[in-house]
Amino acid sequence: MTVSVTDNISALEKLFEEHFGTKPVNITPLPVSGSDRRYYRLSADKISAIGTYNSNIAENNSYFYFTELFRKHEINVPEVYKVGRERKYYLQQDLGNTSLFDLLMEEGHTDKVKDYFHKSVEQLVKLQWMAGRECNYNQCFSSKQFDEKAIMSDLLYFKYYFADLQKIPYDKNALLEEMESLSRDLGRIQPQALMYRDFQSRNIMIHEGKVFFIDYQGAMQGPPAYDLASLLWQAKAKLPAAWKEDMLNKYVAAMEDLKISRVDEIYFRKGYLQFVLLRMLQVLGAYGFRGLLENKPHFRTSIGPALQNLNAFLNDHTQIPTYTGLRSLLENMSSAAMQEYYATPEPSESVKLEVNITSFSYKKNGVPKDKTAHGGGYVFDCRGVKNPGRYKDYKFLSGFDGPVKNFLDRETRMGEFLSHAEGLVSLNVEDYMARGFEHLSVAFGCTGGQHRSVYAAEHLAAYLRNKYKIPVTVTHLNKENWVTEEVPAK
Repeated sequence: MTVSVTDNISALEKLFEEHFGTKPVNITPLPVSGSDRRYYRLSADKISAIGTYNSNIAENNSYFYFTELFRKHEINVPEVYKVGRERKYYLQQDLGNTSLFDLLMEEGHTDKVKDYFHKSVEQLVKLQWMAGRECNYNQCFSSKQFDEKAIMSDLLYFKYYFADLQKIPYDKNALLEEMESLSRDLGRIQPQALMYRDFQSRNIMIHEGKVFFIDYQGAMQGPPAYDLASLLWQAKAKLPAAWKEDMLNKYVAAMEDLKISRVDEIYFRKGYLQFVLLRMLQVLGAYGFRGLLENKPHFRTSIGPALQNLNAFLNDHTQIPTYTGLRSLLENMSSAAMQEYYATPEPSESVKLEVNITSFSYKKNGVPKDKTAHGGGYVFDCRGVKNPGRYKDYKFLSGFDGPVKNFLDRETRMGEFLSHAEGLVSLNVEDYMARGFEHLSVAFGCTGGQHRSVYAAEHLAAYLRNKYKIPVTVTHLNKENWVTEEVPAK
């Protein structure tokens, strides 16, 4: 039975009022992810929480169990405030909108970002080995163990949803036999621990200077190296080789600090490389299903980086995989021609696209004119987003200031607004780069040109610089008129 948005909001409003003793003033639907869960941000005054609806009660129960287990071991996960009677609705801690992946895309491979990866690895070791010691695997909702059957399922996922969609000939029967042998080999690798299953930077939130884990309801018993491989070899993260080696060493050191004595380091490192390959194939299967069959842009544009990742791995590790048919298929699949076919267009060496972003005030400036030759671009009206300038705490600040950024992230639909803006602008950026255009203009407007439009302009600029490595200029047209102090009444 389909549940309406109105039903979701009504049920979550009730939970919010029961827990906080006040009704929510704002309720904002959050962008839909790859799952069937629906998320809403509910807020009142300085209180904020995330409301969730999920009809899969077994999955919810696993999430509640793991949340309690992880918090017991001081692993940073969102607190679950209240659960509805039917266990389909629940209220949890609001961690904001910034994931580790978002920070990486905005700042690049900085020391600050690297430190958050270090913290994530340290927390992962605690989750796998300390919480794992007490884990009741009967609480896992889908599968209790990442065993030979589960591994074979991942390999078949790759075969059917990616390999079979490419125009690459191979011996299907021989490949299936090799996959069965590979799944048996990987299924025997010991020791086992609590495996997160989808441990990647999009599922790690940055909140108050700490890393918090989300989306761990699929956890099960399995090889701990799989999680580390998932984090370090995430295709779009493009972590430098030195970072990967450093994080692997960090993981081993963290195990030693916790006195995890039943792990042979040499054996662990060897198994880790096997699971790097398995994770790559599983991810390609997901990208094929979501990107090629369901035609979802994010997954489609992730295929190119994933093939580059695979190609680099095969070149560095000539004995993995040892199966000749599988290796031949993967080499053909990650060839330069295939990478080019799935590549996101890069800027031409002779013509570099420059994006000009402006913020403006509808009240003071009006929509700015594009003075470039072809006049291409977008104007986004931010006035549909709640205005922090109407509140005393933010009136004399701007979109550059932390309190305003936090307000827009937590109390408004700015995250959803920017997600759509990023998608639209990216479409033109990629087309313009491929066609050799030199200019693209983007403007964000709000009432005063001081809060919402400024925040949006700076956010998009950081996003484009890091994603496409192109020059981006930002101009705030109404800056000289910003209200920075109380104007005395005449």
